[in-house]
Amino acid sequence: MVKVVRSTVLKAPVDAVWEILRDFNGHDRWHPAVTTSQMERGESSDRVGAVRRFRLQDGSELREQLLTLSDLEQAFSYCLLDTPVPLFNYVAHVRLFPVTDGDWTVWEWESRFDTPAGRDKELASLVGDDIYVAGFKAIAEHMGVEA
Repeated sequence: MVKVVRSTVLKAPVDAVWEILRDFNGHDRWHPAVTTSQMERGESSDRVGAVRRFRLQDGSELREQLLTLSDLEQAFSYCLLDTPVPLFNYVAHVRLFPVTDGDWTVWEWESRFDTPAGRDKELASLVGDDIYVAGFKAIAEHMGVEA
């Protein structure tokens, strides 16, 4: 099993970052890889169990399910249901932590998944750098803050 962990510090208040990330269907407004996203069956984007279907820049389509959402902990978890990328048993966790000295935010994004034999490093880099790190940079740009 592969474990990927990336984190960053955003020079923005944790509540402001959470307001954006909490919307499980909002990543098409800030992540550069996502072109469109919609909730299946008209579900609310904050209902545990809801599924989002989204399309990437390359035209591929993915489905992810919201597993947990905690406003108190400013965290959520989700899993991949359908993806053209061979990431099996993929479960990810997003957590925000306040940095009280400066009113900033620590954002941690981590996942665990299985891959076909010999592809663990390649796919860990794809997830960690092309998805997570790109997302950190995109949120900072979207909010007009430094990361």
